Amino acid sequence: MTEEIETLDALGLLCPLPVLKARKRLRSMAPGAVLRLLADDPAAVIDVPHFCAEAGHALIAQDEASGHQVYLIRRAK
Repeated sequence: MTEEIETLDALGLLCPLPVLKARKRLRSMAPGAVLRLLADDPAAVIDVPHFCAEAGHALIAQDEASGHQVYLIRRAK
């Protein structure tokens, strides 16, 4: 069984837009679903983990790829 992952491209957006767009997208997803967030805002490395902790979502991966960050966020139940 493969897990479906939605991707949100927030490249070029500055704080707080990547987190705000991620919050909006996660609200429309089923509990337990995974969102891949792409961001190149330097503040995202602080903002995204903080947002996940505050909202109860699980930050299951955080990585760098081609000059941007990639976050995998599992929606809270």
